This record gives sequence, C-alpha cells and structure tokens, in this order.
Amino acid sequence: MEFRFLVDTQLPPSLAEFFRRRGLNATHVIDYPLGAFTSDKDVVRISMEEERIVVSKDMDFFDHYILKGYPPSVLLLQLGNIKNLDLFHFLDYNFDTIIKLFIDNPQSLVLLNQQKIVIY
Repeated sequence: MEFRFLVDTQLPPSLAEFFRRRGLNATHVIDYPLGAFTSDKDVVRISMEEERIVVSKDMDFFDHYILKGYPPSVLLLQLGNIKNLDLFHFLDYNFDTIIKLFIDNPQSLVLLNQQKIVIY
C-alpha cells in the first residue's frame, strides 16, 4: 500500500521531506500553484484528486471530516507550538503506529497529541 501525504500550510515544508526520507510520497502545499495561499477547500480537493492523507494541525479538517466525511484521510497533529526537531522526533517515535492505523483504517482521521493517538 502506497501512502501519499499532503502537508498543510501551517506545518513546515521539511515535514514533507521527513515523510520522503521514510520512503513515502509526500508534498507540501507550497509545491502547488497557490503555495502558502492554498485554501482548505483546495487542500481537500487536492487530497481527494491525488488520494493523499492531509497532515495538518488545523481543526477545520476535524470538523470537515466529522461533519462531511472528507477529506477521507487526515493526520491531525495537536502538539501545540513545538520546534521542528521535536516534531520530527515525536513523529519518528510514533511513526510505525501511525502507519499501521492507516493500513488498518485507510479512510480515517488520526488525531495525535502528546498523551494519545485517537482514530475516528
């Protein structure tokens, strides 16, 4: 199963590189024509057209997923304002669990915070 990630604008472009170093297909919104000005609506559209998991810390994606059922796959990071290096260490530590959750539940929302991982 190939995982394709789309990293939202408020997360660093280096997060897409983090996923690529692990052999995954990942882009950041800055890779698209509107760059950092890509709207949530466009992020949803791109994720559905390209079958990508949206990686965001924007709770609007939680609302969209719960109320409308899309985008079909979201990794929602609720980690507060942390340094990029700490973000990468935290994701690295939880990486296998995150991937397994998406393997077992391909169309889901995975919410990750400092205390727990919750799947919807």
